[in-house]
Amino acid sequence: MERFVAFLRGINVGGRTVTKEKLTEAFTSLGVQNVSTYKQSGNVIFETEIVNSKEIEDKIKDHLRNMLGYEVSVFVRTVPQLKSIIEHNAFKDQDKENTSFLVTFIVAAPDNFQLQLPLTIPKSKAQVISAKGTEVFSVTHGGGEGALPNPFLESKLKVKATTRNINTIRQIVEKYGLLIKK
Repeated sequence: MERFVAFLRGINVGGRTVTKEKLTEAFTSLGVQNVSTYKQSGNVIFETEIVNSKEIEDKIKDHLRNMLGYEVSVFVRTVPQLKSIIEHNAFKDQDKENTSFLVTFIVAAPDNFQLQLPLTIPKSKAQVISAKGTEVFSVTHGGGEGALPNPFLESKLKVKATTRNINTIRQIVEKYGLLIKK
């Protein structure tokens, strides 16, 4: 069985609330096993015999739409894929003082990444610093900047996205079996 993490976009925003228990029940009813949520209910860890991430994403998306009555964007990664994101070390040359390091998951890698990186998000100090495959790496500096990369990238790349702090990704990897060096 393969272990996956589903990152759900906007599951508990806009007056819509889904408890961790309801989300766990939803995933379990899909036939996946060992379901748990991490921190926010938008991070769901599970195991399944299905190996195709796209197939899993579609099943989860359809099931959540039927259950909740609205569309939820779903981004599925394996734990080894998350480990690879951390090992990529996109933030190694960044100043760590008062800085947050963010990873934005996008549905598919654009054929032609249209942004010249690094770039500063307008009206902020937040920067999109690099991209690799279906992940885009950003640096923010407090003052509400942490919310900026996701809508900026969705707007510019014309794709759905969801963003997590690299520390959350690291903690998921560490908790679910693949210890890594910090």
